[in-house]
Amino acid sequence: MSDEYAAETAREGEGERANLAVTELLAKLAERTNELQGVQAEMAERTADLQRLQAEYINYKKRVERDRQAVKDSAVATALTELLPVLDDIGRAREHGELAGGFKSVAESLESAAVKLGLTSYGEHGEPFDPKLHEALMHSYSPDVAEPTAVRILQPGYKVGDRILRPARVAVAEPGEPEEPGAGTARRR
Repeated sequence: MSDEYAAETAREGEGERANLAVTELLAKLAERTNELQGVQAEMAERTADLQRLQAEYINYKKRVERDRQAVKDSAVATALTELLPVLDDIGRAREHGELAGGFKSVAESLESAAVKLGLTSYGEHGEPFDPKLHEALMHSYSPDVAEPTAVRILQPGYKVGDRILRPARVAVAEPGEPEEPGAGTARRR
């Protein structure tokens, strides 16, 4: 029995050593798993940081481009605003038939360049009066209109895109009968 007992004891010892080795391996596996989870969490955090930085950079680029466009638009509008009196003089010369020869081609070139930069004129006889677009310099009443109307364009308005550089200066007529001069001012004594 001693041989059997010794063999059994040896097997139990080997089993305990094997159990101990398995336990150590499981502990190391758990430790490595925890390390892996920590690295994965750190990697997810770094990925999120990178995505945030990328989004901030994209927003920065958009903001810079928007600001550049706003500065460009403002510079163009400022330059065109300074040219409005010249364009008015050209328009008056055209109306009086004084636009001829070399001056005519220069005037047309200047007007063409202004249009290429986005300048548009507005203000037509008979259009409804809009205080956002028109500046009323004269006022009258007329039975020929159904609403406040620009009956005469004294100076055209100019805009670049939606930005108004100068409102159209107009004479406005409202519906109603023209008043007789002095009709409402006479006093009785």
